[in-house]
Amino acid sequence: MDHATLAAYDKQAGAFAQDWHEQPAPSDLQDIVSHFFITGGATADIGCGSGREVAWLAANGFAAEGFDASDGLLTEARTRYPQLRFTRADLPDLSGIAADSFDNVLCETVIMHLDRALIAPSVRRMLEIVKPGGVFYLSWRVTRGDDARDVHGRLYAAFDAALVRAELTETTSLLDEEVVSASSGKVIHRLVVRKRG
Repeated sequence: MDHATLAAYDKQAGAFAQDWHEQPAPSDLQDIVSHFFITGGATADIGCGSGREVAWLAANGFAAEGFDASDGLLTEARTRYPQLRFTRADLPDLSGIAADSFDNVLCETVIMHLDRALIAPSVRRMLEIVKPGGVFYLSWRVTRGDDARDVHGRLYAAFDAALVRAELTETTSLLDEEVVSASSGKVIHRLVVRKRG
């Protein structure tokens, strides 16, 4: 992750976590997951933040665990959900996660915090950890024009969806849309694909 973005999340983890947990439930995301994910399957949330989605997944029958690059956010997640598993892992490496490990992989609004050069290898690596026949959900906040930073210093990379789609040629597209998130109210792009094999 971009260093300034990671520093912002580590420094203000509690405030970010409170904001996310006070937002409306991401009912649109939950509907997509319920429709496309393999029920009861081993599920990874890459960039899990303070654990909100991991908790929902676990409560809805998925064998879910969360991964994040921010120690501050992982502390928040472990405090809020001590019964669930949260592990430190950075994109694009995701060290310690074997290929073909998960039936479902979710990455909700994370990759826009990466330097543009790391987006494609991160998408490739996340797809690698999906089992053949498994499902990969990926979304990012859409930034028009040039890269931007918010008041906290978080990077919002501007890139075309084609950059991501080019890494998903060995998949079957199930969903590809640009929408306003029910939770954050921001414009996001969503892709759901099934890994062939």
